[in-house]
Amino acid sequence: MSLLSKLRCITLDVTGTLIAYKGELGDYYCIAAKSVGLPCPDYKRVHEGFKLAYSEMAKKYPCFGHAVKMPNIVWWKTVVRNSFIRAGYDYDEETFEKIFRRIYASFGSSAPYTIFPDSQPFLRWVRESGLKVGLVSNAEYRYQDVILPALGLNEASVQYNGSAWDFGVFSGIEGVEKPDPRIYEIALERAGNVAPEEVLHIGDSMRKDYLPAKSVGMHALLLDRFKTPDADNWRKSGAPVLPDLVAAKEWLASEKLTCQQA
Repeated sequence: MSLLSKLRCITLDVTGTLIAYKGELGDYYCIAAKSVGLPCPDYKRVHEGFKLAYSEMAKKYPCFGHAVKMPNIVWWKTVVRNSFIRAGYDYDEETFEKIFRRIYASFGSSAPYTIFPDSQPFLRWVRESGLKVGLVSNAEYRYQDVILPALGLNEASVQYNGSAWDFGVFSGIEGVEKPDPRIYEIALERAGNVAPEEVLHIGDSMRKDYLPAKSVGMHALLLDRFKTPDADNWRKSGAPVLPDLVAAKEWLASEKLTCQQA
């Protein structure tokens, strides 16, 4: 008996699993700076500055400031400003505002993202097999409302024609983020209070996807799209690891419940 026949729902991570970033962060900061007549900031310094600024803000105001009702644009403005400052660029307020607006608009569109070619066929196959599809992501509301639809990943309740997923659980909307197991419990509720053993979660992080999903009783599968060195340790721990969603489809439909690890 295939695993697919035992399931009622499949949930998936978004970034790194269904979609990926295009280019480098510095590309978008560079375009924004040039739009106001300034030279490109140093890519490496901006990247390092962003990592520190984002981590600091995520720790102080998790889930994009959900608990304190911080507007999404204010959360990101703080991150972007501190990214530049840490990189050595302290623009005046008027200049920064123009640069920030350009960056915020870019990352609120589909421009910085690309959808993996196997994502839509896989989601379509899952839904045609009679299962619900849910998304579980540490992302803010623009993923749900703007970015995913612009990439052709439409929510069933919004657009039935060509819809790709039935429900979403996004940290910026829920106020809970991975790896907190509660975000997976919310997903089980959204799926119709299905039993955890009737749900499979697919993601690309052992810490944020595999372990918390397993902790609530769900099946879990990891994708290694980018040949990460961590994948060897994932396999050694007993996690099923596959290269893409084409392999995941074959694995799910297989009568043999062995893990084709790649």
